[in-house]
Amino acid sequence: MMKRALAALSVLFGASGGAASADLAVGARAPDFALQGSDGKTWTLAEFAGKEGVVLAWFPKAFTPG
Repeated sequence: MMKRALAALSVLFGASGGAASADLAVGARAPDFALQGSDGKTWTLAEFAGKEGVVLAWFPKAFTPG
């Protein structure tokens, strides 16, 4: 389940233009990436290696007039 979640995450992140776009097969490992959290800290996917699960949530229109 973790591998599928990471593959989905990498596909979503790649589609958003943040990472180098590459074809990923279901079950493929997600490439490492870094994102700034709402706490101001920069987090990398590698920091969560071996953890039970990773959830990435974003709010495209949060704090915007649109």
